[in-house]
Amino acid sequence: MNSTQREAGFWAPDRGGAVRCNLCAHNCRIKPGRPGICGVRWNDAGTLKTGIHGRLVSANVDPIEKKPLSHYHPGSQSLSVATVGCNMRCLFCQNASISQWPFDPAQSPPGNQVEAAELVETAIRTRCRSISFTYTEPTLGLEYASEVGAIAARQGIGSVFVTNGFLSSGSAAAAATFLEAANVDLKSMRERTYRRVSRARLAPVLRTLEDWVAAGIWVEVTTLVVPGLNDGSAELRDIARFIAGLGANVPWHISAFHPTYLMTDRPRTPVSTLRRAHEIGREEGVNHVYVGNVWGAAGESTFCAGCERRLIHRHGYSLLDVDLDGDRCPGCGEVLAGVGIGG
Repeated sequence: MNSTQREAGFWAPDRGGAVRCNLCAHNCRIKPGRPGICGVRWNDAGTLKTGIHGRLVSANVDPIEKKPLSHYHPGSQSLSVATVGCNMRCLFCQNASISQWPFDPAQSPPGNQVEAAELVETAIRTRCRSISFTYTEPTLGLEYASEVGAIAARQGIGSVFVTNGFLSSGSAAAAATFLEAANVDLKSMRERTYRRVSRARLAPVLRTLEDWVAAGIWVEVTTLVVPGLNDGSAELRDIARFIAGLGANVPWHISAFHPTYLMTDRPRTPVSTLRRAHEIGREEGVNHVYVGNVWGAAGESTFCAGCERRLIHRHGYSLLDVDLDGDRCPGCGEVLAGVGIGG
């Protein structure tokens, strides 16, 4: 067995030497010597082990807008980190080389071992306002993220998840104890799409979104709009209605698809589709709708929900200008919802 493994959390013994992993919504029953669906947690003689605790394959300083988060300390920098592994099998995964790591408990996963305190020190040294667990599925490293989060909070540094949202109720509640913000992928509002394209289910994602908003985490939602998959007006409207139901100020990021990994048979998302999705979002009561991957198509900038005045001017991930009176619109006085708005 590799030298980086340790006992995981969120599990219980099951009959016949199996274990039940309760970290994500798959709730895998894992036989001895076998991994869960994620490939990074496995049954070692009746104990659930993880091999990715603090084993980072990536650590970069990014603008927070790249997560994307547009209402969480706009213009700040975030230390973005990742381990290997994912609990979904998305056909259009953009980070498949690290997310779809093949299980091998005899070898250490790729990456460098970084202790929680060391990671926080790096965030301080690089003047990052937050630490983002991103690129792959951060839920799989929840034990490590919670350690980092506790230390980071004492230094005034926030913790962020960029996640598919496919958590168990227990792990979602545990994450809510240290997360300040999260961007959650909402890939579709159709159960069949989740099962066919991601080998997952829709309901747990919706539940995580509802639970985190209720817990006071700042939540923004991203949908990758894929031609012929989830780009119909009816489905886009269903997504927008759900987001508006979470709260009118929950931002929706609409991203353009490009052919990649196992989904190369579809074209790039037309700009006209993104504009239509943007219009649908606003029609359904989502106050802040953003477009990613096609700069200028419908807006990276933030506008006042009351009078439509441009409050934060962006181009791509770059913040160019801020027109705010504290956290309010200087034109009509409307409060701009978010965390760390206006300084």
